[in-house]
Amino acid sequence: MTTHQAAFHGSLLADAFAMPVHWYYDREALDRDYPDLCDFRAPLPHHPDSILWRSKFTPLNEKADILHDQARFWGQRNIHYHQNLRAGENTVNFKLASALYEQTKEHGHYEPERWVRHYIKCMLTPGWHRDTYVEEYHRAFFNRYAAGKDILKCGISDEHIGGLATVPALLAALPAGDHRQTIKTHVTLTHRHSNVLRAADCLTRLLQHLAEGTPLRNALMTQAGDWFSTRKAESWSRKPDRVIIGQKLSPACYIDQSFPASLYLAWKYHDDFPAALIANARVGGDNCHRGAVVGSLVAAEVHRITGTFNLQPKFPQPTIP
Repeated sequence: MTTHQAAFHGSLLADAFAMPVHWYYDREALDRDYPDLCDFRAPLPHHPDSILWRSKFTPLNEKADILHDQARFWGQRNIHYHQNLRAGENTVNFKLASALYEQTKEHGHYEPERWVRHYIKCMLTPGWHRDTYVEEYHRAFFNRYAAGKDILKCGISDEHIGGLATVPALLAALPAGDHRQTIKTHVTLTHRHSNVLRAADCLTRLLQHLAEGTPLRNALMTQAGDWFSTRKAESWSRKPDRVIIGQKLSPACYIDQSFPASLYLAWKYHDDFPAALIANARVGGDNCHRGAVVGSLVAAEVHRITGTFNLQPKFPQPTIP
């Protein structure tokens, strides 16, 4: 296993671990519903913070029908976004990451149009994904596709951290080299937002430096200065995670807050993968998509230090922050 492959697997594990508590903003509810979150869990059928009751999506035509049989749950209260997933299963963005990895690995290189056609096929296949909720960028992409827009230009200016979910996968599938431009091309297909593209480039640089043997904290110091202050992280580390990601930084999905929050957790738990996954999940918010950053960086650092990575991490008993 290479460092990039460890990073990719780390991102999948972080997503699956956070999945049952994804988008919990009421931390008291999170602790009440999952008091013993110390392993992969299936979600409870209810979600107290779910926004599905006020979410709407009207497919332009059958070419935009990506909700399939889950459309009936939109508009209902307390529906869990991932109600159909099993313990350890990945959410839709990370299922796409795995599909991207497999396709790129099979062909030996990345080709944007080939990937977009596969993305379209996957999302339009009933049962391929079992999530109830799909992010705004998917909905906008497919309505644009359904309207006849060029498939390479259906992306929108989406500023959410979900745009980073496939970055570790693509890096892991590509041969060794500098792939910053390839990553930018790929992310632009769905997220045409300058800050998401900057964050994707930063994550790419960090993972490439880790693969070259640079320690994670050193890489963060030299490559992420426009997003993250190691000096500030030193002082923050003496406070509970829920204070930092809650009062200093938002737990929400917008990239200007979620990416620095992810880098902070990766910095703090740089050599302890299970602790990083637990901390990321328990601060709530968009923890699944933060997992693309936290999980990949910490997994890569563990691989750099030990030369290996455990795909079945052992989690300690939880303590409520």
